[in-house]
Amino acid sequence: MKTGVSILGIFVADTAYLAKRMPNIGETITGSGFSVGPGGKGSNQAVAAARAGAQVSFISKIGRDTFGEMALKTYAEAGVTPKLVQMDDMPTGAAFIYVNETDGNNAIIVYPGAAGTIGIDDVEAARETIEGSAVFVTQLEQPAVAAQRALEIAHAAGVVTVFNPAPAEPFPDTIYPLCDYVVPNETEAAAIVGFPLTTLADAKRAGDFFLAKGVKAALITLGERGVLYHDAGQSVHVPAVSSGTVIDTTGAGDAFVGGFSAALSRGFDPVEAVRFGCATAGIAVTRRGTAPAMPWLDEIDALLQPTGAA
Repeated sequence: MKTGVSILGIFVADTAYLAKRMPNIGETITGSGFSVGPGGKGSNQAVAAARAGAQVSFISKIGRDTFGEMALKTYAEAGVTPKLVQMDDMPTGAAFIYVNETDGNNAIIVYPGAAGTIGIDDVEAARETIEGSAVFVTQLEQPAVAAQRALEIAHAAGVVTVFNPAPAEPFPDTIYPLCDYVVPNETEAAAIVGFPLTTLADAKRAGDFFLAKGVKAALITLGERGVLYHDAGQSVHVPAVSSGTVIDTTGAGDAFVGGFSAALSRGFDPVEAVRFGCATAGIAVTRRGTAPAMPWLDEIDALLQPTGAA
């Protein structure tokens, strides 16, 4: 019996700077806030999925350092089972995050550190974890060859596969047929398909692009406009689920992917799982930070309860 969610990705320590704007080259400006906390797309998704009620294993590499200790503490608190290699000769990754103090928009630079060395051998070592899960998730912060091998293992084992092509790095077309669900945001989708996603019609056109490449379903996240779910049989626009004032959008996509994957692993149908993911993200953006902002299952259920969707 396959259960839970396995995720291949990276952990980085998020160093977040709050300011009115980004400085220009050669310019120094004064910020209005600073924090250090756990981050990395895959790691954030693992925390989101675990808090959202799934059994989660996270596959990655970290350094044997202070940031690595932060990772282990994060997983212990969220209930994530770490499947980690600790390296003595590489540091744990880190990210610079600028957050606009007015609207919560962000800009990010990521250095993956130890996780940047994840290769096919590391994925093969995690084969049992991947094959035993109901849902497998990965992204592109670790090398694409590792993501592809993990997707191949999951696909061959009949595990539901979720691919978040973020950041928008080049990857081989051979990945597409391995994906049950591909989940780009509108910017990443535009970079892949070659045209802007200004309207829902554009998003549907992008969805058709992904289906033609061999993906079973495309989920294009559209920020405050919600998510377009697009497969061969239906195209459904799921509105964003609001739970308060948006103050930090940094972890919104990861919250969605984690919530969506958790819901799939618990037997939700895809569109119900999308709505659950939207509620997960809707709560996360009302809080500062990435992993620390991820909501717990009871909070998500409470947000969805008035509609009878939970």
